Amino acid sequence: MKKHIFTPLAFLIAGFLPAQGFDSLSPVRLGPVAPSQYDVYVIGDGSQSYTATRWITPFEINRYETTYELWYETREIAEALGYKFINPGQEGSRGKRGAEPTGEKEQPVTMISWYDAVIWCNAFSEIHSLTPCYSLNGKVLKDATDTISLDLCNCDFKADGYRLPTEAEWEYAARKTISGMQGGGTASGQVDKYGKEDASIPEEEVAWTAYNARGSHKVGTAGTPFKEDAPPQAGSGNPNGMGLFDMSGNVCEFTWDWKGRYIDTEPGARASGAEAGSERVSRGGSWSEYTPFIYTGDRYSYDPNECYNYLGFRFARTVK
Repeated sequence: MKKHIFTPLAFLIAGFLPAQGFDSLSPVRLGPVAPSQYDVYVIGDGSQSYTATRWITPFEINRYETTYELWYETREIAEALGYKFINPGQEGSRGKRGAEPTGEKEQPVTMISWYDAVIWCNAFSEIHSLTPCYSLNGKVLKDATDTISLDLCNCDFKADGYRLPTEAEWEYAARKTISGMQGGGTASGQVDKYGKEDASIPEEEVAWTAYNARGSHKVGTAGTPFKEDAPPQAGSGNPNGMGLFDMSGNVCEFTWDWKGRYIDTEPGARASGAEAGSERVSRGGSWSEYTPFIYTGDRYSYDPNECYNYLGFRFARTVK
């Protein structure tokens, strides 16, 4: 039986990767001590374009998209604890499903469904002695094949465990800069050092897209100059204004929300989307021609059973 050696928590929190060129930074904390509001403008929702005011309360979000290595190691331990997944995942856009991580282990995990991602977050929380967020009638959910329970489940935003970001949290993280908010019609990070939109910064310097990639890349490498003798290292690319990588491009990212029309939220209330629906929202676009729209205001949505080699996720958690 294969032994599992846990990476020290400092590195797990750093981006959930071993110390291979990565620093030991903590996840990015977003949202002020007091709730804050911002206006959103959705431009990638078919025929709908509209504005709404969303309220944000403090949360943390991972700097990187969830890597296959972390997914794989956590999934194996989770299954021993009684968790069940529909899909084993794969290493980026070209990996072998369910295989042990290779030299491309820092590729984002893909070929998983929304259901798989939610169950993985619960497992990751339990493994690290945190309170899982997703439950139904007081029972922590551990089975991704129990799709009815997952469709009806609650997210406990007061719990300290890991979860998917809400759509509002995701957009806030993608657009926040040191001096305010960048517009919804630009790629995340396409701003100057003062946080102002800068047309001289091309999209390919901050995102892997359908125009500069034929597949997914190691997390955090968008904008890294290519060298034949030195392949890009994870985390060597250009982050956005809050130090987050790949908020635009690489892989499209699941959020918690059902797809629904944006509505204004009450001051201090957490914006978490429609109460029910048929599709869950994904954001950020990807390397694929099927999801080429990578602006911070662009939206996609999928049946929570769907999985593709351009769909992944990053996780968040509530902080006080």
